Amino acid sequence: MTAELTRGQNHPLPRARLEIRVSAGTPVVAGATLGDENGKVHGAERVAHPGTPTVPGLEVSRQAAADHRLAVDLDAVPDAVHRVSVLLALPSAGQGPARFGAVAAPFVAVTGLDGEEVASFTLTGLEAESAVVALELYRRQGAWKVRAVGQGYAGGLAELFTDQDVPEARRLAGDIQDAVARGLARSVPAPGARASDGDRSRPAAAPAHDPGSTAAQAAGAGVPSASPYDGRTAPGPQTPEAPGQQPCPGPAGDSSAAAGDGPVDYSHPRRQHAAPPPPPPAAPPAAPGQPARPVAGDATGWSLEERLYNQVWGMFEDLARTTAAYRSAVDFADSRREKELDQVLADPRNRIGGQGDAAREAAHARYEQLVSQARQALDRDVAQLAAEAEVVEPVLPAAYARWDNPVWHAYRVPMEIPMALRLGDLHLSEADRVRIPMLVRLPLERGLWIDSGRAASLDGSLTDAHEMRRLGLEAAVAHAARLLAVYPAGEFTVHVIDPAGSGTRALAPLVETGVLAAPPALGAAGTADVLARLTERVDLVQMALRAGAPDALPPGFDTSQQLLIVNEFPHGFDDRAVNQLRYLADEGPAVGVHLMLVADREDCAAYGPLLDPLWRSLLRLTPVADDHLADPWVGHAWTYEPSLVPSGSDVLRQVLARVAAARRSWPG
Repeated sequence: MTAELTRGQNHPLPRARLEIRVSAGTPVVAGATLGDENGKVHGAERVAHPGTPTVPGLEVSRQAAADHRLAVDLDAVPDAVHRVSVLLALPSAGQGPARFGAVAAPFVAVTGLDGEEVASFTLTGLEAESAVVALELYRRQGAWKVRAVGQGYAGGLAELFTDQDVPEARRLAGDIQDAVARGLARSVPAPGARASDGDRSRPAAAPAHDPGSTAAQAAGAGVPSASPYDGRTAPGPQTPEAPGQQPCPGPAGDSSAAAGDGPVDYSHPRRQHAAPPPPPPAAPPAAPGQPARPVAGDATGWSLEERLYNQVWGMFEDLARTTAAYRSAVDFADSRREKELDQVLADPRNRIGGQGDAAREAAHARYEQLVSQARQALDRDVAQLAAEAEVVEPVLPAAYARWDNPVWHAYRVPMEIPMALRLGDLHLSEADRVRIPMLVRLPLERGLWIDSGRAASLDGSLTDAHEMRRLGLEAAVAHAARLLAVYPAGEFTVHVIDPAGSGTRALAPLVETGVLAAPPALGAAGTADVLARLTERVDLVQMALRAGAPDALPPGFDTSQQLLIVNEFPHGFDDRAVNQLRYLADEGPAVGVHLMLVADREDCAAYGPLLDPLWRSLLRLTPVADDHLADPWVGHAWTYEPSLVPSGSDVLRQVLARVAAARRSWPG
């Protein structure tokens, strides 16, 4: 039975060899890109288009046409490829339409080789766009699925390729349009029959290296560089290729059928050793018709830590998109019901009598049926994600684990910095039982703002200002303790500014265990002293880097990462101190000086727009559950819950005591 998808919905693919059929009603260019787990395309050789119609596992049409058939063999796609994005574009030459809004909505179907439809999608709602990602075939837990995307680009192929991090995107887009205009597309044999598995050589899987970093960032869906959780934009990781890979086999499994004009260098830019270990063996296959059993670490990566990191981000994206599909389906059902009711009321004969009541009841029944079907699909996906979370959560390393995870009871100061840090949990109202760990990459690339402003709790009650300030500082202490715990001894230093001394109780775990660089700074003089020392440190490191002599620093210079916790900002800050704090927020992260601000923005109203850049430069977190964070794919408002120590637990002090002991024995 064919699945008629709406934007964001996904559907499992029952077989590897497929066709993608396009019907547009007007000539369009069809192509595809091969991306990593996060959608990044590593080179033009991973793009199939009329000028180069064949890439491993895929062949597209050689010219613009109103109808296309794209051949797909997912078994021949390189292991490093996790997303196959099918794209459509309007030719730039000639007198044809310049935007999809001026033509009939394109229809795309995934079929078997016998023509039987598996899933279909009609690309409605396009207006000024001249290029669009229609479908996405993607790997999930060892199986392939198709997702309806429908992401359009008014800037055409150049903007689309830029969004997927294709090198020289604008030049490639121009080459494609030139090939279409001049009819220079090459003719390549269609994929032959798939060889047996024993005759095929598969390259090793490559890791996805940064789904949460804010430097590489433009997460899987291709979004602007920014925080993964701030506003409506977020990160985008890069997936380096595995070292030592051979050119990928062609669609028919023939290794001589390379996609480009010469061999492709798949060497990893940072690693020169062996390829990463494969994911752990999959669990025994589930019964027919049942979802695959989840396995912890079932993702690519160079280590179990990296595989778990990538798996968490895969769960995050899956929940975001399946919820978007549900919401879209409900909106469609609602708009359809309203339209049907309007049609009923438009006929005066239906306003009275049984005929009108029957029509209204039928409209409501169809609405309930559509919503019920959408809810069943959501519940199915949420149940699978919940099962996966139950498997993944207990095996997370300390840096990724909640404070109530038993891993903290066996805590030892690490020898290496982990990939990322857990700052809390994220969940959506439609799937409240699934908690997604909020992981951010290390070292931090922006400061943190713990918003201590008055807030409403989930039960609707208000938390007063005094309580919010206390909770804000306790959250800051928990985050700082976690940062101290995941860095090797001597590689992370914490400073505290508490001008009024109001945070003595909350700061006690840091002070009493001796993990602070110095006692919390008090008053205006203490504030000025700490800010002056950290500002000077930033200046010295910047000068050394600009001079090309990063080792030319004063003797005894502390090279560890620095964190400054500021409580109740802006109390105790004069204009000079405010400017120094802004400087640290802007320039500090690049040279290892990080800021954690506990503040109520309303307390800073007297500064007007002067501090707006400061708030924008920090990642806002809250000490209570709040729905202010967004995912990088569809922009849902996620409820954030901070990572706090359970009431009555002494685990935080125990961990900090071990950190302090390691610092005392550290030879540096």
